[in-house]
Amino acid sequence: MSTQRIPSLKLLIGFEAAARLGHFSRAADELCLSQSAISHQISDLEKQLGQPLFHRVGRGVELTVAGEVLQRSVRQSIDMLQNGLSSIATYLDPGLVSIVCPAALLHGWLQPKLDLLQAALPNLCLVLSTDETARFIDEVDVDIAIGDRPIQEASLLERPFLQDEWITVSSATLAQQLAQQPREQHHLHTGLLCLEAMLTHDRTAGLFREQLGLFRKQAIYDDPRLLLDAVLRGRGIACMPRLLASDDLEQGRLILLTDYPRLDGQGWWISKVAGQPRAEIVQQVFDWLLVQAGH
Repeated sequence: MSTQRIPSLKLLIGFEAAARLGHFSRAADELCLSQSAISHQISDLEKQLGQPLFHRVGRGVELTVAGEVLQRSVRQSIDMLQNGLSSIATYLDPGLVSIVCPAALLHGWLQPKLDLLQAALPNLCLVLSTDETARFIDEVDVDIAIGDRPIQEASLLERPFLQDEWITVSSATLAQQLAQQPREQHHLHTGLLCLEAMLTHDRTAGLFREQLGLFRKQAIYDDPRLLLDAVLRGRGIACMPRLLASDDLEQGRLILLTDYPRLDGQGWWISKVAGQPRAEIVQQVFDWLLVQAGH
């Protein structure tokens, strides 16, 4: 079966303007063309399609049924093109820097610092992604990658970045309630919120069998951000990464529970292109992040 040839974009744009405005001369004015040029474009388009698209009404025009069908398709196509061009314009912003960072680290550690970063670099436009599979810097438009291990590419500069730890926390309200009870009776007054990965991780699984073994498991989450939200709502205590909880600890929304387990956690690495990056602002963001991490 043969495929019908798609009319030129020039003809479709002329048609869309005439259909939207209901008048050839107004379409011509909008497109900076003569009315004769618009008339010829519509005539050429009707010849290619083999059917009329307009019929005259007074001094204006109205769409035929075929014209209405075509108008919907052309409008959708033009909208899609305009959206694509807007996206391209965004990615041409000279202040744009793209960072890939694990969701928990972005949510708990980096996001609360972004106002400081924006104040330091007012022209910055950040693209922030939690897609940890996007680890090929400059191949998928990634300027800086933060991950749990180095990428180990010769073309990259990679540095140890942050060291996490597992800590046990509760909401401020729950912490006040538990402070009124002996430590050995805490499990009678609240439950335990868990991150699923911690239940099977070699370093943390023992915590839930031993030090936290008396607590009833209230809920198990596969997303650290949901775990954090549940703790903030006072649903129970939880052992979680300190970097995930760091802003809430600083603001007093979470309380670090003393006499509860603490373990060394994940180490994080930061990577960028070795040498001069594609733009000076990429280097500035990279250096700022290192300073924030205490380097």
